[in-house]
Amino acid sequence: MAELLPPDENKNQIVDLRRALEERYLSYALSTITQRALPDVRDGLKPVHRRILHVMRLLKLDPNQGFKKSAKVVGDVIGGFHPHGDQSIYDALVRLAQDFALRYPLVDGQGNFGSIDGDSAAAYRYTEARLTDVAARLLEGINEDAVDFRATYDDEDEEPAVLPANFPNLLANGSSGIAVGMATSIPPHNVAELCDACLHLIHNPKATSADLMQFVQGPDFPTGGILVEERADIAKAYETGRGGFRVRARWTSEDAGRGTWQVVVTEIPYGVQKSRLVEKIAELLLSKRLPLLKDVRDESAEDIRLVLEPKSRSVDPVILMESLFRLTDLENRFPLNMNVLDHGQVPKVMSLAQTLRAWLQHRKTVLVRRSNFRLSQIEKRLEVLSGYLIAYLNLDEVIRIIREEDHPKIVMMERFGLTDGQAEAILNMRLRSLRKLEEIEIRSEHEKLSEEKGHLEALLKSERRQWGMITTQVTELKAAYGQDSEIGARRTSFDSVPDTGDVDFEAAMIEREPITVVLSEKGWIRALKGHAIEQDTLTFKSGDDFKLMLKAETTDKLMLLTTNGRVYTIGADKLPGGRGHGEPVRLMVDVEEGHELVDLFLHKPARRRLIASSIGNGFIVSEDDMLANTRKGRQVLNVSGTVEAKLCTPAEGDQVAVIGENRKLLIFPLEQLPQMGRGKGVRLQKYKDGGLSDARVFASEEGLSWTTSSGRTFVRSIEELMEWKGDRAGAGRVRPTGFPRNNRFKG
Repeated sequence: MAELLPPDENKNQIVDLRRALEERYLSYALSTITQRALPDVRDGLKPVHRRILHVMRLLKLDPNQGFKKSAKVVGDVIGGFHPHGDQSIYDALVRLAQDFALRYPLVDGQGNFGSIDGDSAAAYRYTEARLTDVAARLLEGINEDAVDFRATYDDEDEEPAVLPANFPNLLANGSSGIAVGMATSIPPHNVAELCDACLHLIHNPKATSADLMQFVQGPDFPTGGILVEERADIAKAYETGRGGFRVRARWTSEDAGRGTWQVVVTEIPYGVQKSRLVEKIAELLLSKRLPLLKDVRDESAEDIRLVLEPKSRSVDPVILMESLFRLTDLENRFPLNMNVLDHGQVPKVMSLAQTLRAWLQHRKTVLVRRSNFRLSQIEKRLEVLSGYLIAYLNLDEVIRIIREEDHPKIVMMERFGLTDGQAEAILNMRLRSLRKLEEIEIRSEHEKLSEEKGHLEALLKSERRQWGMITTQVTELKAAYGQDSEIGARRTSFDSVPDTGDVDFEAAMIEREPITVVLSEKGWIRALKGHAIEQDTLTFKSGDDFKLMLKAETTDKLMLLTTNGRVYTIGADKLPGGRGHGEPVRLMVDVEEGHELVDLFLHKPARRRLIASSIGNGFIVSEDDMLANTRKGRQVLNVSGTVEAKLCTPAEGDQVAVIGENRKLLIFPLEQLPQMGRGKGVRLQKYKDGGLSDARVFASEEGLSWTTSSGRTFVRSIEELMEWKGDRAGAGRVRPTGFPRNNRFKG
């Protein structure tokens, strides 16, 4: 009988699912944050970029050496350091070589590495690469124990945890990435300006980001452009590490001959694909959202040249470009979120001063480590040279010991007091080294190394000397990439948004055309082209009829009053065309159920209107206060129960004429009515029965006019109307002779 085996205790376990998920997700999040998405504040690199540069150094792809296939670099990166997809690694390599993506490229590429149009790079078997001078500065001193190394993913090799970084790469080239629960977005800057800021920071360690802005005024994008962000907003962004920068394309107005002109765009915002930008402008042209623009052409060769042709030479170029900036990526906003890894471990949002201070501190650590490494090398060499000098002083005895003794190393160590290393070095000397000239060279080398050792020891003991050495390094970097050099010259300039006055850009971006707006009794609305429209030619749906007609332009705004006292705003350019019977206005605005349309009129800025309810309450309101930004409209006149909004007539004049359903007319000064933005209003006229029929505002010098149903117009001067004059809320007197029977000023 087989022996019974004990049950497997690990086979069935009860696991807290929530805790297990939290632990695993936390591990994934930390890995994404530290190993993929966020750059190190010291060298400004993510692990994949650091590994690419490290492999290229191992392949000896220095700036002064030849190129090698990108496939070789990608293969070595995958095989030994970064076990991820070849395409992701090659994409990272390509970006390091693109001069429109990086302000200071780290890879010198040979072949097709993509374009600003968004074209992909050629496959890695067709392209070649080597390091640039900037990358060489990032790697400078890596063989001199400048940084820590850690085991690779398979423990078969080592990789640098961070690069020595004799270049402020984080701010110079910027970075972007999305991790788990956090992201980073840092724009590129000008190295010469960063060097000036660092030099100021070395001499003034407590300097703030605001202090450093006298040197670093803003980003410097590889594609140029114009920064139009307010100075105060830039300062706040650098102080907090969060914000954004508005960048516009650089353009000029070019004479096209015969009194015409065209706009030529020579620089576009950073990160914008030129081909997609042109497509977007073309789409807006087709949809008639750019009425000021006639055509767009891409005449780019090596340099960017986008030609924008205006529809008319009378168009202001500034207005044209402002309309394009509003609707296209010719103006773009680059976000700032300086979320970086502090010492490669802790995510932290840093200010401008903190990032530069962290880089300088890293440079100091690298300087101390390289100095200690060099000091240990010198001490080893001095030990060997001292042994050589002893051998020269006792050359005959040393030769005898080597020839006659069975263990010459031990004998020499006992006889001359040599160390093991010195004795080994003497035994390994070549015969040609025994010449007199070699002794002189050894003494000279000994003196030089002794002097260098003294300098290094003094450097390591003095923090002031260390910062002095760093100052020298930063100054040399500034000289190499100064503003007078081709790569160091600032590309992004500063400017402010031009003052365009009171230009209505929404109206300017709508093609201005004359239209006639027709509204039916049941609320169907349409816009017919032109103003030569006769009412007799209009047709309506069965059971519907004409209500009103307005002559307008497509740039106008229409205001619609309903019986519940709400006013709605509709753009004339959004009205349905004149074919058919139009569309119900309720599809355009949210008119509440059970309420009808009262009036439709054109909006004129600053114009005032008299709005009144069916029981004769009203007030003066500005049309600007009646504008609504949503489909739900704006409540202007407060009504309740059976009371409804009755009219909304222009308040142009100094007298108000009110007539009730009881056929009584009252005239009183306009100044007796209050002006409000919203409310119930005050009583216009007192009624025993019925309510308000109509009202009109007129000027005393022009008199009161009305039109009968037959089309005849009557005008009464203010003197002829004295018996109907009174104060607001009066009863009034029976209407004058000849007044329309429907008790309205327009029969």
